[in-house]
Amino acid sequence: MGAREEILGRIRQAVRGAPEVRIPRAYRPAPPVGDLAGLFAERVRDYRAIVRVLPADEVPAAIAGLVRGRRMVIPDGLPPAWSGGAEPAGGSLAELDAADGVVTGCAVAIAETGTIVLDTGPGQGTRAQTLVPDYHLCVVRADQIVAGVPEAVARLDPARPLTWISGPSATSDIELNRVEGVHGPRTLEVIVST
Repeated sequence: MGAREEILGRIRQAVRGAPEVRIPRAYRPAPPVGDLAGLFAERVRDYRAIVRVLPADEVPAAIAGLVRGRRMVIPDGLPPAWSGGAEPAGGSLAELDAADGVVTGCAVAIAETGTIVLDTGPGQGTRAQTLVPDYHLCVVRADQIVAGVPEAVARLDPARPLTWISGPSATSDIELNRVEGVHGPRTLEVIVST
């Protein structure tokens, strides 16, 4: 028996016969916000990400301008208009490391916190595809933006692998100095499609 099994066995023994306890899950929803896309854009900018709020019909041209001449990771299921005509990068770890960046969509975005959530669904890529390249261009449709975390969690499938992104990768663990790109893309660019 391993340590994990031993610990879980002790816990099961300790709670054997205890009454079932229902844990209330009535989370406080975020207060209503008039302009979710505007608040989301403001909060994402606070994290040092580059943000553009564009009408949906201008998004393909903006992406094309940003990825022209770059080798980009284009995840399965990404709308063809969002590939920008970039040269697709391969899928091996070495190819991901050599890629200039990745273009993705998202599962949901949170206005209150400026957070983007990926669940590896169509057009979102795998965790490696979104964490290895140094540049991440994420397209967020306005209808994917919710006010707060409880609303986001209600839209997500907890069985899927979730990546929560609040700005470019950064840490302050090294002598309390902010260092970007430690465990993910150094640059996050977000297009909010209205």
